[in-house]
Amino acid sequence: MAVDVRSGARWLDDRLPELSWVQKSLLLGAVLTVLWMTFVPAELERRVLVDGLLLIVAPLALGLTHGRRIGWRVNRLAVRNAVLLALFVLPFYLVGSTLPTIREFYPMWRTAPTINEFLPHAVQLFVLALAAETYYRGLLCVGVKDIGFKAVFISPLLYMLHHYGKPPIEFLLSGPTDVLFGAVDFKSNSILPSVVAHGAGLVLLDWLVLHDPLFDPEPVLAVLEWLPVPL
Repeated sequence: MAVDVRSGARWLDDRLPELSWVQKSLLLGAVLTVLWMTFVPAELERRVLVDGLLLIVAPLALGLTHGRRIGWRVNRLAVRNAVLLALFVLPFYLVGSTLPTIREFYPMWRTAPTINEFLPHAVQLFVLALAAETYYRGLLCVGVKDIGFKAVFISPLLYMLHHYGKPPIEFLLSGPTDVLFGAVDFKSNSILPSVVAHGAGLVLLDWLVLHDPLFDPEPVLAVLEWLPVPL
């Protein structure tokens, strides 16, 4: 077994220099998702550390060694699209915050609607959003835009897999959300739009769930009763 492992390591060392940037990105993406699913902790503070190392530091390190910014750039187009994307997803978070399954599940980590407790919580949520977007939209989308628009469709199934166990309506929408965020970031050549929309959405959702619903969810539930998932 030891001989096989050493042989495999030597084979990988020999082949890595021959791999293209896209191949290296996808290989690293596969390794990182296995590591993340293996080691992701339940506690928020440890989760921020693990996500930061695996989903921010590792992709950026690969990008830096190859002269790639994997979407870590800010320009006027990215800022404009960040505002537009955030406004587009805002109604989904507002409506979602009133749904019973969402209110039972969130906040995922204990917090309170006081500034001294919620502000550090919000900052950590933004870090988690930055980590997710660096991985999904940075490494696996904007970072490999050399292959064309089909880069947008690399991660939807993986994104859905990582949402397994969350409220069914969120799991159902996670695939289309991945495509939407990826398409906007691809066109922007920046992950800023998805970072803003995702991060602000997570913070807003937790804040809203900590308070009484903004409106009676019954009309929404009646309209969406055709969906094959509980709301």
